[in-house]
Amino acid sequence: MSRPAPTAARVRAQATFDTLTFLRNGEQTLVSIVLPALALVGGVLAPWPDLGPGRRVDVVVPGVLALAVLSSAFTGQAIQTGFDRRYGVLRLLGASPLGKGGLVLARVIAVMVVQVIQFAVLSVVGLLLGWRPDVVGVLPFVVFWCLGTTTFVGFALLFAGTLRAEATLALANLVWVLMLGLGGILIPGSTLPEPWSRLVSYLPSAALGDGFRSAFEHHGLPLQPLLVLLVWAAVLSAAAARFFRWSD
Repeated sequence: MSRPAPTAARVRAQATFDTLTFLRNGEQTLVSIVLPALALVGGVLAPWPDLGPGRRVDVVVPGVLALAVLSSAFTGQAIQTGFDRRYGVLRLLGASPLGKGGLVLARVIAVMVVQVIQFAVLSVVGLLLGWRPDVVGVLPFVVFWCLGTTTFVGFALLFAGTLRAEATLALANLVWVLMLGLGGILIPGSTLPEPWSRLVSYLPSAALGDGFRSAFEHHGLPLQPLLVLLVWAAVLSAAAARFFRWSD
């Protein structure tokens, strides 16, 4: 019997497979790229709702980039993982030389590769609409990107590892819609009336959107969104590790 490939090679092969599977799925492509692009164009060109001071494009583009993270790290990952668990794929891969740790790492890498593609497409659309980001904001953007991805992957695994696949599909799409409309991603929480404005500021979606906007507008790491994401990332990752089931 041949010896298993090195760990790095196994993780790389699985990450490549997961990335291609994700991109070939029409529903995932729709949720991850097409819908955020439509939200970007509509948000910039529409005269409403009020997005606060400054140019609309400077508010909308970072918000749509945050929506892209939500789409791929949470909605897409929850649905894919939920059905993989239902059909026994996770159990088989977890028992293979790849191992459970290698599988999780490969999934995270695949999500971030998809996000790079999302960012590239959406940034081009944003530039065509007049967005002119400052390069100085890239570093704080990357910090919030990594934290946001960790948070929403943990949320996705908690859904996919505890619910039936059909329930995961329905609820993941519902959460996506709710966070899009009321979660502070596209519409900054600061523009909402009290007490909703304060409540929204503690959601991971609002923290990610505010973090992205601050990165490109003020080139800094705002403390509250950073702490909110850190807390959510820790709580959701711990809950996923505790309750995730590898098979039905």
